[in-house]
Amino acid sequence: VQTWSRLGQVRDSIARLEAEKGHVAQGVREIMGARGGSRPPRPLTAAPQQLPELAALRERGRSLREQLRTLEAEESELEQRFYLGALQLPNRTHPAVPIGDQSQARLLEVIGEKPVFDFKPKGHLELGEGLDIIRQKRLSHVSGHRSYYLCGAGALLQHALVTFTLRKLLGKGFLPMTVPDLLRGAVFEGCGGQPSATPSPVYSIDPTRFEDLCLAGTSEVGIAGYFMDHAVRLQDLPVRVVCSSTCYRAETDTGREPWGLYRVHQFTKVEMFGVTAAERGTESEELLDEFLGLQKEIFSELGLHFR
Repeated sequence: VQTWSRLGQVRDSIARLEAEKGHVAQGVREIMGARGGSRPPRPLTAAPQQLPELAALRERGRSLREQLRTLEAEESELEQRFYLGALQLPNRTHPAVPIGDQSQARLLEVIGEKPVFDFKPKGHLELGEGLDIIRQKRLSHVSGHRSYYLCGAGALLQHALVTFTLRKLLGKGFLPMTVPDLLRGAVFEGCGGQPSATPSPVYSIDPTRFEDLCLAGTSEVGIAGYFMDHAVRLQDLPVRVVCSSTCYRAETDTGREPWGLYRVHQFTKVEMFGVTAAERGTESEELLDEFLGLQKEIFSELGLHFR
């Protein structure tokens, strides 16, 4: 708060000095070239360059430029300090989110019937490896930890799920989009991420070859970048976007080893993204509810039990 307050004072001072600098420049122009115009020329006993008022104006101009250089340097330093401090503030949470850890979570809805088996069911990884459609073992020499292959029906299943979801959302009026995988750090920061954190949640590209580029962990970042610093006409809102993309995630240590195709470094995801107006203050909430309803439809049509 103190940094922001001082930044405002510095900007006010810069604006005041810039205005005065303009008046000084105007005074110099009038002395140097003012023998024409509507006013009668005043008699000069010396060349304009030798007039004391001109010398005073030029001296004042030099003083103003020096003050502005000092204030602009302070402004730049304050902007950087404020920006880095602001990045430490978390995103706002939804008003309905419980305060506390996972133990405070509330179960809002259960949809579908959980299957009951008369045998011990296998997990997706055991099933997939038995059918030779998922491979996650013996990959350290190929792609390292938390990577995997999808083969045969496994690869076709992924394509089928993506196609199913895209067709569903295109029928609901969503705008299809593809996005870059490589994005500037400022786009991640605008979405609440911190690519420069240690350890970083995102992959950064070699900075000696590509300055400030990171691999996106979700197409949400790329779509947000598309609308970044971009005006949308009010009558075109809300904008509903759907994007299928490859997501890259560094996935820091969570204290326990993940199992199966979970918390992996690369996967494909279909994203719903919305841009709303804020005229009534309820538009975002309404679109979120719409997206949640669509998620329920997708999982229900796939015959899945979920909560």
